[in-house]
Amino acid sequence: MRGKFRTQLTFALALIVFVTVALISILANTFINMEFEKYAKAQQQSHANDIATNLSRQYNSITGKWNIEYIHGVGMSALYDGYLIRLMDLPGNVVWDAENHDMATCTQVMMDIISRMEKKRPGLSGGFVTQEYDLKPNGQKVGSVAIQYYGPYFLSESDFHFLDSLNLISVIVGSLALLCSVVVGGLLARRISRPIIKTAHIATQIAEGNYKIRFDGTIKSRELDELVAAVNHMAASLDNQEGLRKRLTTDVAHELRTPLTAVASHLEAMIEGLWEITPQRLQSCYEEIGRISGLVADLEQLAKVENENLRLKKSDVDLRTLINTVVGNFETESAKKNLSVSVDGTETHVNADKDRLNQVFANLLSNAIKYTPENGKIHVSIRDMDKNGVVMIEDSGIGIPEKDLPFIFERFYRADKSRSRSTGGAGIGLTIVKSIVSAHGGTIMAGQGGGQGSRFTVTLPKS
Repeated sequence: MRGKFRTQLTFALALIVFVTVALISILANTFINMEFEKYAKAQQQSHANDIATNLSRQYNSITGKWNIEYIHGVGMSALYDGYLIRLMDLPGNVVWDAENHDMATCTQVMMDIISRMEKKRPGLSGGFVTQEYDLKPNGQKVGSVAIQYYGPYFLSESDFHFLDSLNLISVIVGSLALLCSVVVGGLLARRISRPIIKTAHIATQIAEGNYKIRFDGTIKSRELDELVAAVNHMAASLDNQEGLRKRLTTDVAHELRTPLTAVASHLEAMIEGLWEITPQRLQSCYEEIGRISGLVADLEQLAKVENENLRLKKSDVDLRTLINTVVGNFETESAKKNLSVSVDGTETHVNADKDRLNQVFANLLSNAIKYTPENGKIHVSIRDMDKNGVVMIEDSGIGIPEKDLPFIFERFYRADKSRSRSTGGAGIGLTIVKSIVSAHGGTIMAGQGGGQGSRFTVTLPKS
């Protein structure tokens, strides 16, 4: 798999570079040829004009004669450049004609040009054309010249050599670019694949149950670094969940073992006649069975709340009114410990299940009363935000150790490791609270209060 991934990535990078360079080369070659053809046409026309201008200067207006010797030199030079000249005076008599002067050379030049252009530009469909120019050295016509050349344009051997050199350079550059892309792509693929392969190995180890494994080291890539961080976070979460699962099994066993042991020992003593069967002893067994029934009821309630099919009977609920009702229901319990319970806030309406929210705030207020010593204080505040309603319950009780805050909503979790029911129930209440709040699309956070107590903040969406 490792070689395959690196090979595919290297090939992909090389292909991208190759296609890019090839496309650039093709477009560059096309545009260069087009511009060069335009340039050749312009040069051809310019050269013909220069020939006509030069020939017009070879007429002597005083003597009325032409400089035949110079015209011959110009004509032969033009002939080897691919231009056939026929010069005529004003009456139309031929002064100098390249074909008449050297028909064999003219024919050879024309055949060479035609052969070269048909070979290099087979689709051009060109041929020799004649362009006539009036000769007016002083503004007065003294004759004319007919210049014959290959149209729409023709290129010399030097011109084609130049274009071939450009094509060769493009091929060389493309080949070098492809080679460099393979080398750089291979190095880059190796750099990218190594952390991915290592991460895949770690993920496999996690799937096999090794939750302690982590990806160590730094990666100079934000996306890969996020991937590694996600895998490490997943491993840590699974490790934490595994610990909670094991603790859950231990806690359930402990919660059931204690009352079952008590009932079994009592019944055994009474069956063997060691204890006299009395209403008090039967009542003790009944209470222990009640503890088991209570635990089972808590678990059933948690299962019901966490069920995906939990149906909420939502309606318009005023949090301020609901909190006042809950506080009133606990008036007797708070009075026994001489607790000061205060409520402040404005009227805040949310769309929620009133009975479920009553269960949430009753559980939180019950915990606050239970863990707050005599003469303590409990403060409940309601805040009306733009899209949410927020309820904060803060007490001056024993508080929650900071190390226990991340786990306070887990099943059977209690900061008191002694698991004594005098300091709390089975540890399911807050789990039920969080499940109900989450079912409403809200959040609940636990923290330390302004003093030494605890603070629970419930945020509920208005709609």
